[in-house]
Amino acid sequence: MDVILLERITKLGHMGDIVRVKNGYARNFLLPGGKALRATEANKKHFESQRVHLETRNQEMRDSAAAIGERLDGQSFIIIRQAGETGQLYGSVSPRDIADVAIAAGFDIHRNQIALTTPIKTIGLHEVEVHLHPEVTVKISVNIARSPAEAERQAKGEEINVVEETNLDELGLEIGAALADAGGSLGDR
Repeated sequence: MDVILLERITKLGHMGDIVRVKNGYARNFLLPGGKALRATEANKKHFESQRVHLETRNQEMRDSAAAIGERLDGQSFIIIRQAGETGQLYGSVSPRDIADVAIAAGFDIHRNQIALTTPIKTIGLHEVEVHLHPEVTVKISVNIARSPAEAERQAKGEEINVVEETNLDELGLEIGAALADAGGSLGDR
């Protein structure tokens, strides 16, 4: 299906471009979202008459997104989750969780603007892109930890997921001592 784009769509085209897309993509995403019109002669004429209005609306949205982006760029958000000894989360952190934390901090963003291809499943510091507008992208840092104290240590650069390494010789001595104690008490019976 051929459509006329009413705004810039990443990896598809700019405002006013006539592009061919799959029917389902047009019917389910572009047309209902007001992002495109079917490329008919009547719609082409309508678009040209409304082009100036659409460009000014797009400029206003870009300026608004840039203002939010200036405050949001480089921000760090802490999310507390339960995790195992190795740092593997018992659940995961999704774009909705990140958007909720950002909204609680006073930023006006939506979960659809958080660019995560897969949910985050480990504790640590994670860089996440936020697409505020097709032309405005910022990066934020998400600090996922088991406790606020751990998040503070991670923010300072400490490695949290270090598992104590035991030397095999020490382990052998500990087991030998435990067996000797157990054997000595069994022999007394």
